[in-house]
Amino acid sequence: MKVSMACDHGGLALKEHLKAHLLERGFEVVDFGTNSTESCDYPDYARPAAEAVASGECDRGILVCTTGIGVSITANKVRGIRCALLSDTVSARLTRLHNDTNMMALGQGVVGPMLATEIVDIWLDTAFEGGRHQRRVDKVMAIEE
Repeated sequence: MKVSMACDHGGLALKEHLKAHLLERGFEVVDFGTNSTESCDYPDYARPAAEAVASGECDRGILVCTTGIGVSITANKVRGIRCALLSDTVSARLTRLHNDTNMMALGQGVVGPMLATEIVDIWLDTAFEGGRHQRRVDKVMAIEE
C-alpha cells in the first residue's frame, strides 16, 4: 500500500515518527513535507497529499498538524477525499468500516506517538465493511456533484 503523508511545522515530529513506523511495516510512503519546524501554512502540504490520494497515485493518506483540524478541513475540500480527524482507536476502526475513509488526520498536540501509532495501524489494517454503508458513502460523495 502506498501512503501519502504531510504535515505543517506543528506536526513534524509525529509525522516523522509515523513515517518511520510505516516504512518498518513495509508500506511505501510519499512524503509531501514539510520537513522543517519553521512556521508554514498547512494547506500547502495537505492539499498535494490529498490530491495524490484522490488521483490514485496513493492508496491512502495521513496528515498531521498541531490539532489535526486544519489539515483535515483542507483534505476534505479535495474532490474524492473522505478524511477523518482521529484521536481514538474506536473511531479509527469505525471510520474505515463504515465510512471507507481514504485519509486520516492527527493532532500532534492531542495524541502522543504511542496512541497515534495504534490509531494508524488500526486505520490502515481495517477494511471497509460495504453493504448498507456503501449506500451512505455514495450519498455523501454525491454531494460533491
